[in-house]
Amino acid sequence: MQLRIHTEPSERGAPYATVLRAARAAEELGFDAFFRSDHYLQVGADAEEPGPSDAWLTLAALARDTRRVRLGTLVSPATFRSPGQLAIQVAQVDDMSGGRAELGLGAGWFEAEHEAYAIPYPGKRFARLEEQLRIVRGLWTTGRAERFDFEGEHFRLVGAQPTLAPVQRPHPPIIVGGTGAVRTPALAAAYADEYNAAFVSPEQAGIQYDRIRKALAENGRGEDSMRFSVIQTVCCGRTDAELRRREQALREPLPEHAFRGTPDRIADLIGQYERAGADRVYLRTLDLTDLDHLELVADRVLPQCAPA
Repeated sequence: MQLRIHTEPSERGAPYATVLRAARAAEELGFDAFFRSDHYLQVGADAEEPGPSDAWLTLAALARDTRRVRLGTLVSPATFRSPGQLAIQVAQVDDMSGGRAELGLGAGWFEAEHEAYAIPYPGKRFARLEEQLRIVRGLWTTGRAERFDFEGEHFRLVGAQPTLAPVQRPHPPIIVGGTGAVRTPALAAAYADEYNAAFVSPEQAGIQYDRIRKALAENGRGEDSMRFSVIQTVCCGRTDAELRRREQALREPLPEHAFRGTPDRIADLIGQYERAGADRVYLRTLDLTDLDHLELVADRVLPQCAPA
């Protein structure tokens, strides 16, 4: 079971120096990856200084300022960037990091942030997401001497030059999430290297993983070609007082299935998802200034999740 750190720097207000300290701590403490959300507006909280930051600009900087930890988004909305622009950005971060970039891509859902920053919020976002996945993969895998053309309902590319060759072959891993019973499994099986179940119970995750496995078989893919992951907010404390202090610092209610409790309790909760089929966990960590929190999880939880 791999443990990864996931952060929300735009939502909670975090300058790059704070993000970098957290990323380097995650790297030094042995976590597999450092991911961030991709939002331009806070969700469900009062605005704080500083303002929003751009996910892929942040990851480009981290690509040069870290050495081992993998870097990516959960998830980038397909509405934020044109598919060609996104493919170029991610390929460049993969090159800058020496092959550590991963792309989580979703349809986009937060209409208010689109309105706030004059970003179009179109209909048929799921269909647009599928076209964007096809284009991104196509631009990553087209031969150097060739050009990439695409004709879809929502996007048209004529004579596009392939991106800078990604370090990872055939391309950086693509992550798709969602809880749909039909379209999401089909999309994951067709385009993704990882399926992520977000904020669901172990039982719900297991049901969705089974749907993904069925779709993989229908798509001619083996189960071992897909990573199965889950994301949950983490709030860990050695004592009740430490736990309450960290919970108050979140400034939002913990989700129903959050990883809340002592290190042993959190390791047990992670084990429930492992038995449901997950092989990777994203720990949503909201207070990037609390590096002792990361150290506690690394010291007391991470060893319990490592392979024997």
